[in-house]
Amino acid sequence: MDSTKAKLVIRNSAPRDAAAIARLTAKVYGRGEGYSAAQIRGQINNFPEGQFVAEYEGAIVGLCATLIVPQAAVFTDHRWSAISGGGFGTSHDPDGDILYGMEVCVDPDYRRLRIGQRFYRKRQELCQSYELKGIAFGGRMPGYARRRRKYPDPQDYLDAVVEKQLRDPVINFQIAQGFEPRTVLHHYDRRDLDSGGHAVLMYWENPLEPQRATNPKARGAVPDRLPASVRVATVQFQMRGIDRIGQFEEQVEYFVDVAADYHADFVVFPELYTLELLSIEKNKLPPEQAIQKIADYTDRYIAFMEKLAVSYNINIIGGSHPTRAANGDILNIAYVFLRDGSVHTQEKLHPTPSERRWWNIKGGHGADAINTDCGPIGVMICYDSEFPELARHLVNQGAMMLFVPFCTDERRGYLRVRYCCHARAVENQCYVITSGVVGNLPNVENMDIHYAESAILTPSDFAFARDGVAADTAPNTETIAIADLSLADLLTSRQSGAVQNLRDRRFDLYRVDWKDAPTPGVGSR
Repeated sequence: MDSTKAKLVIRNSAPRDAAAIARLTAKVYGRGEGYSAAQIRGQINNFPEGQFVAEYEGAIVGLCATLIVPQAAVFTDHRWSAISGGGFGTSHDPDGDILYGMEVCVDPDYRRLRIGQRFYRKRQELCQSYELKGIAFGGRMPGYARRRRKYPDPQDYLDAVVEKQLRDPVINFQIAQGFEPRTVLHHYDRRDLDSGGHAVLMYWENPLEPQRATNPKARGAVPDRLPASVRVATVQFQMRGIDRIGQFEEQVEYFVDVAADYHADFVVFPELYTLELLSIEKNKLPPEQAIQKIADYTDRYIAFMEKLAVSYNINIIGGSHPTRAANGDILNIAYVFLRDGSVHTQEKLHPTPSERRWWNIKGGHGADAINTDCGPIGVMICYDSEFPELARHLVNQGAMMLFVPFCTDERRGYLRVRYCCHARAVENQCYVITSGVVGNLPNVENMDIHYAESAILTPSDFAFARDGVAADTAPNTETIAIADLSLADLLTSRQSGAVQNLRDRRFDLYRVDWKDAPTPGVGSR
């Protein structure tokens, strides 16, 4: 007998599923009320073992999202936004002892396949695998709003359902799955109008919980998918006049070779360092013609850098390069060349006034964390680092290292970038690696002088260097700086540091919502 493939599969979510999952949640909850692709990436990157999808004949038809949290956070009157990290899963705590159900949703066209039951079983298996105390979540009570006049106190409504005086389809289903209603969570999620904004704290006690004080898979340990530490190199690149493109490529390859010799996992180049190619031109070009000319090098630049990343076995943050978009606009784009041969992009969102005035560079869209073999990373191009929303958005998606290629003309401009980058490292408890250009290009408009002190910055806590600087460079000198960054120390500081900026955010007071790009960007290759 011939065998056939399974039609319905429950599997772990992957970053490539983010867009499809976002579409599913929009279908289930309505446009504007579902999860964004960035939130889905954050859930996956923060706790990949806890995220599941149901796939039916190749289509994603269900989502199950979980995280681990401390018992103390569960058995108090909490809000969905706080315990879920704003929907990004950043509140996942590997030292916690309760598996928390953040989301279960199923495509309404596939609700007869018992996908919900399958997800609940997966959660139980995960809870027992991690030897946790139990599973909890804020369950909906969709019949409450219709009966609010009779039961002004939602606890009375819950009691009536438990005593079988009323029937609530969701509460009854969850009880049938072995969950015990503990109490009402008041004002749990304001979007759930059918439940009056409230929820029922449901709990399943793990019957196989071992009698031991600690979770062996926790205590700030780095997940198996990540290295304990990562070696990064930042290049302070000198702009100089050249006669042919090969000279620029030789200069770039030299620094890639040096970083690879030191077994670096990443090497980062500065913003707009490819503008050195304009010095090849014999005649001085007007600014807008010059930027169009540099965009002509894009295909060769990408092919060259992609080859270097693979051949030297190193991940390259290729600074930034002006690139012509499909509609003819020029965008300032950072290219990330991973050693597996893939190429990713991050558009500069905030062109500086001089970029707009001299070169008519337009602002881009989107800010996505990039998954690498050393964990998720993010890129902020120079001026973007001075806007804290961008760094927080990338860290919400799981980024632990933020790379900042920059190009500044004098010391005050450099210090704006430096101070803001260190603030981003403290605010987000992450590493920030900066790379700037030095040297002069007298015949290139708006690129005549430069100032830089490239650096590898850390949070400010006991686990890190006294001044929060893992490595830096001498001012205005062509050189390279290298440092080992401990992911274990970073995760420990997030869970038990002197301050815990990520954990202590007040989701009940504020949030930042990101809009989808109006048109597709350059994207990944």
